[in-house]
Amino acid sequence: MSSIDTSALFRIGYGLYVVTCRDGEKDNGLIVNTVCQVTSTPNRVAVTINKSNYSHDVIRTTGVLNVNCLSEDAPFSLFQRFGFQSGRDADKFLGLTPDRTQNGLAMLPQYINALLSLQVEQYIDLDTHGMFICALTEAKAVSDAQTMTYTYYQNHVKPKPAAQKKKGFVCKICGWVYEGEELPPDLVCPICKHPASDFEPLT
Repeated sequence: MSSIDTSALFRIGYGLYVVTCRDGEKDNGLIVNTVCQVTSTPNRVAVTINKSNYSHDVIRTTGVLNVNCLSEDAPFSLFQRFGFQSGRDADKFLGLTPDRTQNGLAMLPQYINALLSLQVEQYIDLDTHGMFICALTEAKAVSDAQTMTYTYYQNHVKPKPAAQKKKGFVCKICGWVYEGEELPPDLVCPICKHPASDFEPLT
């Protein structure tokens, strides 16, 4: 029996961030939950990105990135924009006018509580992912709003799947529900003992 319960890993707390970068004249960004300050003297931040993401290649080439720390007021549409499409095929900033930091990269104009500008110092190959160890070149607190965590996103932002509608019949006398596609003609309500003729389809 394995001594590794992988569900334990789900207990690690994560924030959610939009990492922005720039490929020539094209701004890009993606959602990540793998940003961590690893040292304070000097300030270094690690950002890990899947190698299949367009932003990984851009940052590998340019060596600069911004971390936009999302706040709890960030809507689901922001996650759709930056997380559900690839920058290889879509302009993720279409219709947006971002602010700019000193390094020239995009900064989200809303839904963030802090901004970190980073310069890559070291790259660590993690097979499927690449970890960028970065120096801090600019940082600013934007608001006092609470940081968006992965747990908050799951519980309060991500839409819940629509509840499947039950198929069945309800007793008009007492409200007992028979679940099923068809009502048996010889059914007798176990609560009030009324026959099938006193049942109607669930609406």
